Amino acid sequence: MGRRWNHKVLLTVGLLVWACAVRVLTGCSVEKESQEKVRDLEFTVVGEADLPEELRNLITEKKMAPFKLTYSNDQGLFIVVGYGEQETGGYSISVEELYLTENAIVIDTELQGPESSEAAGVEKSYPYVVVRTEQLENPVIFQ
Repeated sequence: MGRRWNHKVLLTVGLLVWACAVRVLTGCSVEKESQEKVRDLEFTVVGEADLPEELRNLITEKKMAPFKLTYSNDQGLFIVVGYGEQETGGYSISVEELYLTENAIVIDTELQGPESSEAAGVEKSYPYVVVRTEQLENPVIFQ
């Protein structure tokens, strides 16, 4: 009985060692995404009239709920941040930062509420901002 038990323990330990070795040797690694700024990116805030039609349609489809998306064409990379349905108008969005890291593009925006109840109006609004920057293939991190 003791010999059988020893055999099972050795087999179990062997399988665990093999599983760990396979995991280490197959290249499972965690790549650290550095968010250290390499440089600021120049950008332009794009108005609705100047949006490509396909992008305008995407925004119309998604604007009811908060959303984040990217779109690129021959004019550059468009980064869009929408804040979903708001009870009133009068909101604005500021782009706090847009910069390039070693691995990604980072954008940080902030929704700013209406300054007074008179300016807000009574109709619901769907605030979003579209920024256009240079054509880059890096993924975008929304903060």
